Amino acid sequence: MNIDFNKNNDGLVPAIIQDATTKNVLMLGYMNEEAFAKTQETKLVTFFSRTKNRLWTKGEESGNVLNLVDIKLDCDNDTLLIQVNPNGPTCHKGSDTCWNEENNSNYGFFSTLENVITERVSNKDTQKSYVASLFAKGINKVAQKVGEEAVETVIEAMDNNDELFLYESADLMFHYLMLLQAKGFTLKDIEAELMKRQK
Repeated sequence: MNIDFNKNNDGLVPAIIQDATTKNVLMLGYMNEEAFAKTQETKLVTFFSRTKNRLWTKGEESGNVLNLVDIKLDCDNDTLLIQVNPNGPTCHKGSDTCWNEENNSNYGFFSTLENVITERVSNKDTQKSYVASLFAKGINKVAQKVGEEAVETVIEAMDNNDELFLYESADLMFHYLMLLQAKGFTLKDIEAELMKRQK
């Protein structure tokens, strides 16, 4: 890795810290050659602290270390993307990230759907909300609906109409997200289960 530490007069390069699992950005620090070498050697992310004017291993006092997973160098050879497994909150103020955000997995639009389902269930407006009305009928009805959508998806999979297959697949996924919530789970729980099985 050919890092250009001489690009800036202070010999430092920015190091963007990203959670290897959630892909959330946790913080920004700076490294010189010595900090980079120590990070590689110890597998604990070490920066050059401009305020302390010395090397500083994240978590050296709090125990909230950043366990190194991978390091990538940008196209100009002067910025690092460091993927980590954090041990506790990253920010010195106690939050998961230095932007005061929770370090949760985000599944794009599926996360939006999970939030919509949660909101509709809590509002309990069975007259206006299909989700609320289905939940009001109980877990058996939600599970039955997933079964129906699964059968319809399988039927369309054996046909040649890709549009109908995608339509039924979307119905199945939506109802499956409802069933997960009805059982008290989210996509994060499914992700954790699948990760346990990874070999």
